[in-house]
Amino acid sequence: MRFTRTHLVLACSILPWVIPQTAWAQEAPPREVGERPPQEEAQPDVAAVFQERGLLTPKGGWVVEPSLQYVHSSSTTVAIDGFTILPAIAIGLIDLTEVQRDTLTAALSFRYGLSNRMEVGIRIPYVWRDESLRRREILVGTPAEQVTGSDGQGLGDVELALHYQFNRAVTGKPFFIGNLRVKAPTGDSPFDVERELIEDDDGRPITEIFVEQPTGSGFWAVQPSLTMTYPTDPAVIYGNLSYLWNIERDVGDGIGRIDPGDALGISVGAGIALNNQTSISLGYDHSMVFKTKYDNAPPLDPSFDRIQVGTFLWGLSHRFSPRTSMNLSVGIGATSAAPDTQVTLRIPMRF
Repeated sequence: MRFTRTHLVLACSILPWVIPQTAWAQEAPPREVGERPPQEEAQPDVAAVFQERGLLTPKGGWVVEPSLQYVHSSSTTVAIDGFTILPAIAIGLIDLTEVQRDTLTAALSFRYGLSNRMEVGIRIPYVWRDESLRRREILVGTPAEQVTGSDGQGLGDVELALHYQFNRAVTGKPFFIGNLRVKAPTGDSPFDVERELIEDDDGRPITEIFVEQPTGSGFWAVQPSLTMTYPTDPAVIYGNLSYLWNIERDVGDGIGRIDPGDALGISVGAGIALNNQTSISLGYDHSMVFKTKYDNAPPLDPSFDRIQVGTFLWGLSHRFSPRTSMNLSVGIGATSAAPDTQVTLRIPMRF
């Protein structure tokens, strides 16, 4: 299967928002006068490795959270222009393409407690992105490799969030939080940046690369989800079920209307307190991205109906003070479509 312009554009626009971003700043709900403190308040912050957190910000409270995330991903595509005489023998042109991408995102998040059970938030990212592409033709008389690449930086896609806690958090009983996230296409769209056509030695087009890397997806997206947290001293078990709806639009430039594939996601994990200030977490996140549909698709579209994105996650949380903590998480790709490595550092500060 050839690595076409449409595949490149859609991979850069859909997958970055499917891949989870990690954070947790556990809050303690206020108590009535004379009320017995609930058991979970004796537990430390538990490092969650998923995007949605546990308890919400108390009414009238603010949380300011600067964060820094680094993501490295690589992929190799083999295109065969010829025929096979046996299942293991190909006759014709074989083209090997290796792509490596590095993304650094600095973000500032604000969360505010509307009530003891409802919270609103906004996340404003700034993105640096670099992509290198190396290709060569094998079974030909030259060992020469073509190396090219591009980079870009700028404002990413701004996210708005609403969280509502359905029931009270009590040790030994699960509690549930409903989440709604909306992503606006405020970053540079993959369809608006300049692209360069790559051809082989015979002048045949192979693929297109970005002259300047995009910083956004180019699509509005809405993601409802449900988070379950089950405190069992000294551990916390949590899970999340989500559905990401990418809203279709006409991107122009001869491509026409594109309906990005939606994504169904599930996450599970557990956190264990080491002491009153430090905890660790282990988890797994998996998303199934459905096939993208577009107007000018070829009659025999070779792309898969679904893309599986799985990531193993590890997290560390340390509380510096009652108002400030540090969350570090590391993700390792479990499927070929997932990033190879992602590292996220967050410093939530309560006011």
